[in-house]
Amino acid sequence: MRKLILFSVLIFLIIGFFPQKVVSNEQAYQMIPDEAIRLRILANSDNEKDQEIKHAVRDAVNQEVTKWVEDMDDIEEARTLISSRISELDQIVANTLAEEQVNSAFNVEYRKDVKFPTKLYDNYLYPAGEYEAILIQLGDAAGSNWWCVVFPPLCFLDFSFGTTVQAEEKADDDDDKIKEDQEDQEEEQEQEVEYTFFFLKWFS
Repeated sequence: MRKLILFSVLIFLIIGFFPQKVVSNEQAYQMIPDEAIRLRILANSDNEKDQEIKHAVRDAVNQEVTKWVEDMDDIEEARTLISSRISELDQIVANTLAEEQVNSAFNVEYRKDVKFPTKLYDNYLYPAGEYEAILIQLGDAAGSNWWCVVFPPLCFLDFSFGTTVQAEEKADDDDDKIKEDQEDQEEEQEQEVEYTFFFLKWFS
């Protein structure tokens, strides 16, 4: 019996002092803060030419907006500036379409209820929802979208390259499945954290 107790203590000592992976719910790779301004551009369609036009508009608009906010650290200041210069973005889009010899309708607006689909990017799930954003719709706006975060400046990250986890038109049960997967992952992380701290507390 005494040998069994000593053996158990030895096992606990080995496990307790072995480096444990402590998981935090605040993931380091979450790139979008709670208060942010996005840029979303919807192409006319998914054909090659329409996608090229979308990219041309993206480059022109992003180049200009990035200069506006590059030295800002206050979101209210960014909101005021962007909302006051939407007409300039409208002209940039018009000029870009003219250069591409495209004669089609477009719309540029700044809203707080722009719809975004769920995206999985760099191991982080960005949930679907309505977000503050500059929205540019080209033609029928029926093609794939491109989006980034213009404030704080994160347009060096193209979040649209992420995996579309849920299309906006999918059924609610698919949305529930995503939420269940997230809850399962969070529960596993919490259990691992509790397991680690149990040994730290026990040996202290």
